[in-house]
Parts: sequence; C-alpha cells; structure tokens
Amino acid sequence: MRPAGEVRQALFDAALALTTPERSPTLLELAHYAQVGYVAARRTVDNMRRAGILVPVRDRKVDYRNRPVAEYCPRKRLQQASGTKCPLREAFATWSVSIV
Repeated sequence: MRPAGEVRQALFDAALALTTPERSPTLLELAHYAQVGYVAARRTVDNMRRAGILVPVRDRKVDYRNRPVAEYCPRKRLQQASGTKCPLREAFATWSVSIV
C-alpha cells in the first residue's frame, strides 16, 4: 500500500488540530487550515470519508451557504471520545434485568 499523499496528510493533520469536543471543522475550514485548494480538498475529503478516515459528525449553519454544512472528525478522535466513562451507562450495564 502506498503512503498517503501530501494533500491527504495535510487535511488529516488539519482535522486533528481543529477538532474539539464541541465543534469540528467544515470542508472550507479544513482546506483553509491545510492551505490546499478547495477542489482538491473537496475530492480528498470525499475519498477520506468513503475510506472511513473522516466521519461527518453533525451539521452546522454557516453564513456563506443557505444549507447547513457537515462537520468532519477523524475516526481516531471519535473513538477516543467514546471511550470516556459514564456512571449511568455503567450502572445500567451491571443491572441484572434488562431495562428495555
């Protein structure tokens, strides 16, 4: 398997840098931070989404478009966030009778 290209690596690094628990970057923010062209970023992000590297997590209303735009998060970061402890979930997991 060949290594990831420069555009793909730059967009992945941008997604890691810009993703926070409250907010993830849009396609335009990824392209701007990675300093790549919009067309190249759009095609590469679509390929990364299909490959499962980037995951659309939510939609956000922006000023420059009438429709909401997708926010993208690296799957690696998403898996780290889902590993947090939740006391209520742990209590239900130890419950002897199914609650559903």
